[in-house]
Amino acid sequence: MPANICPPNAIKEKTITPRTWFKIGVATFAVIALSLFLLRNVLLGTPVNVYAATSGELVQSVVASGRVTSPQRVTVALQGSGRVRRVAVAEGQSVEAGQLLIELDNSDNRASLAQASASVAQAQAKLQQLGELGQPQAQQELAKAQATAVQARKSLDRNRDLVAQGFVSQAAVDEARRAVDVADSQVASAQAQVKTKTDGGSDSLLAQAELRQALAGQQLARAKLDQGLVYAPSAGVLISRNVEAGDIVQPGKALMVLATSGQTQISIQIDEKNLSKIAVGQKAYASADAFASQRFDALVAYINPGVDAARGSVEVKLNIVNPPAYLRQDMTVSVDIETARRTATVVIATSTMEDAATDKPWVLVVRDKRAVKQFVTLGLLGDTRVEVLQGVAKGEGVI
Repeated sequence: MPANICPPNAIKEKTITPRTWFKIGVATFAVIALSLFLLRNVLLGTPVNVYAATSGELVQSVVASGRVTSPQRVTVALQGSGRVRRVAVAEGQSVEAGQLLIELDNSDNRASLAQASASVAQAQAKLQQLGELGQPQAQQELAKAQATAVQARKSLDRNRDLVAQGFVSQAAVDEARRAVDVADSQVASAQAQVKTKTDGGSDSLLAQAELRQALAGQQLARAKLDQGLVYAPSAGVLISRNVEAGDIVQPGKALMVLATSGQTQISIQIDEKNLSKIAVGQKAYASADAFASQRFDALVAYINPGVDAARGSVEVKLNIVNPPAYLRQDMTVSVDIETARRTATVVIATSTMEDAATDKPWVLVVRDKRAVKQFVTLGLLGDTRVEVLQGVAKGEGVI
């Protein structure tokens, strides 16, 4: 017997198991189903989703994000230098116009002001003394000198008569004449004293000049004292503070930043391609990222005339109509600006558009059970829908 031939009892009959039959059945069913699906597509066409063009309201908007800003920020600094005695407000605190913010240790300036005030009082007293005592005294001296001069002239006249009668010598007349000259000089001196002490006179002018000088010194001392006190220039909120009691400060160093009260605004940057859609007065809806579910109204108030060349954007500011209490300076907000609205117009789904960014956009319109390429004229562009001005009628299906 050859070695490669098995004996008859070594041959076993092979059988197909039920599991194998199941696999064969599944495969056969899949082939038949695929064939029927392909046959259906050949006979009836491939099924597609069709969206009906409808008539409705469409809102076109520009969405951007920005930050809450106040109309003005004031940097608080000191004109003088010294040690901080007291900081009267805390960061985040609301302040009124004229409220004290910072006070320096100003004992030296207080002493200088007291000294200057004393000089003013002394000059005022001197001027008052000149009016109450100096002028009357000068008038009295003048009256006395005038009386002496009258008496001297009478004596001269008598001596002249006596000389004529031979009772006295000529020496007596000469002596009387000298007495008249002395009396006249005393009258002239007294008149000059009266003139200097009356209003407009040199003594009066000198006293007034001394008073003005003292007042100027007092004003200077008060100004130096005020340099150690910083008051709020207007009502607002203190958003930053960089000073504490005991610090040594120098003139001009920024110590606080005050956000003044007024119209709260939102500052955003929009892409310059949307610039033609934005106009002052447009309505907008905004929400803070921290309170996304709470929306509030805003209005476009300012459009920067220049374009940021580096970013290709334009700054736009919006006034918040009724600022919610939770808004904070520099808080991040999202803004939806309504740029246009149509109340009744033909709209289709944005997903059905082809070449929408070109000058010849088109869609596939279902007409007589066939898909027809149709060029369209677009109007407003919404988030999920677009306005069709020409090319598609209300009720037509669009693929």
